[in-house]
Amino acid sequence: MKTAFCALPALGTLLAVLTPHTSFAADEQVKMNQVQVIGTHNSYRRSIAPSTLEWLKKQSPKMAEALDYQHGTIPAQLDGGVRQLEIDIYADSTGKRYAHPKGAAWQQKAGLTPDQNLSDIAENQGTDFKVMHIVDIDQRSSCEPLRNCLMVIKAWSDAHPNHLPLYIDIETKQDVPLKNGAFTKPEQFTPATYDKLDAELLSVFGRDRILTPDDVRGTYPTLNEAIRKRGWPTLAYGRGKVVFTFDRPHDTARYLTGHPSLRGRVVFTNGRPGDPDAAYTEANEGFVGMAGNGSAEVNNAAALHQIQDLVKQGYLVRTRSDANTVEARQNDTARRDVAFQSGAQIISTDYPSFEPAPWHNFTVAFPGGVIARCNPVTAPATCTAADVAE
Repeated sequence: MKTAFCALPALGTLLAVLTPHTSFAADEQVKMNQVQVIGTHNSYRRSIAPSTLEWLKKQSPKMAEALDYQHGTIPAQLDGGVRQLEIDIYADSTGKRYAHPKGAAWQQKAGLTPDQNLSDIAENQGTDFKVMHIVDIDQRSSCEPLRNCLMVIKAWSDAHPNHLPLYIDIETKQDVPLKNGAFTKPEQFTPATYDKLDAELLSVFGRDRILTPDDVRGTYPTLNEAIRKRGWPTLAYGRGKVVFTFDRPHDTARYLTGHPSLRGRVVFTNGRPGDPDAAYTEANEGFVGMAGNGSAEVNNAAALHQIQDLVKQGYLVRTRSDANTVEARQNDTARRDVAFQSGAQIISTDYPSFEPAPWHNFTVAFPGGVIARCNPVTAPATCTAADVAE
């Protein structure tokens, strides 16, 4: 069957992007789902404001512990070898919904002095997609709004044209935090909101720099059939491109409206295995296609079996090696080790090698400190470290 990603670039373009560390032949033999990379969770997130952390310790000590992590700038993470980023976004069609965060008033009421009056920050105004973790209390981001984050990533990609496919996981924040009605209620995404999101992604990167569901589906009736029968594109096709994914299944139904099997869409859904749109899925707590945020108890043995089964079927899987600072505080590497063994192509952490945890220097890195490695479950026997290098 004719494929959608077999065309070769012009010779001049090809020579421009190749480096001594890669070979065209190897790139054509290894597919995107036959590689393992490390990503970061909430990649945009700076440290929570000290006054907010103190306030949280009084309200919910467990939550305060879970939020006690941070990341450097996105370019620094990419330079360090991260090849998957996660960005949380909020819709704001009126430009006013998040303009006056409530956290400062809550802290003052508790006798604390807020570190910063976020209501004066320009990024909280306007109708752009806002980038933050939790409304009212956890808004510190290294880039804001979404368009600026995308431009930062695009600039890095332009400077590194031979990079491995770069995955950008988008979490659309639509739920009231902690199911507590005192928080600002996030705006719900509609099909029109998703249209706006697609347009923004395309406006920054351009169609040729994004690997979309249409590219992977080709002439197959559904995306799911394509990845099961033919598989994912090769590294040769994916280098220098970005791949957008959704973090939560709650996006799927509305994002698919008018776009069966993601036809014409830009982002891969967190699909339920077997569904027409399913090519990418997340297994963060030992289950897939369901709500979850990394906080559930993890059954490592079950997760190992499940993820291995999914990747053997052709799915691209993202999993987490740690969550809520739990593993880092306990120096527990079991979940990390299972993630490595499972064949999940994307392993997300709060602690990449260059950002060790303050407890036990806990980190998540491949042996030898490589950026990527041949997938232990799906890679061909001929795959070598040089084949997946940059």
